[in-house]
Amino acid sequence: MSLLTPDAGLLFWMLLSFGAVFFLLAKYGFPVIVKMVEERRAYIQQSLDAAKAANDKIEELKRESDAIIASARAEQTKILHEAHTFRDSIINSAKEEAGKLTSKLIDDAKKEIEQEREKSMKMIRNQVAELSVNIAGKVIRKELEGNDAHMDLIEKYIKETTSIKS
Repeated sequence: MSLLTPDAGLLFWMLLSFGAVFFLLAKYGFPVIVKMVEERRAYIQQSLDAAKAANDKIEELKRESDAIIASARAEQTKILHEAHTFRDSIINSAKEEAGKLTSKLIDDAKKEIEQEREKSMKMIRNQVAELSVNIAGKVIRKELEGNDAHMDLIEKYIKETTSIKS
């Protein structure tokens, strides 16, 4: 018996035991192994599909969030523009109101100044008239003191005045 050439009996028993083991494995072992491999492949495929779906969902959410952000920015720009417009209108309205108020105050001040001027002019006229009457009275008294002709004229005027009143 040599090591390189097996004996026919040994070869027969080896083939018989290999066949039995192969038959048992083919009948009971390989289906379980194949089933487990298939389940593992299905689980991995399901995980890959779920990951792809999650990535698609994330992309969709990212697009939606970008759209929402763009919309919010547009709304922000619109609101800011409206606020600036409103602010400008309020400022212009306040300027107009201040201009009207200033004009009214200036007109009132001019009227008051004119009234004060009229009042002062009246007072000055009254004082000038009073002074003129006082001066005229003094001048006339002085002229009439020594002159009898003037006294006669005064008496004549007094008589005319009293006769007109009666």
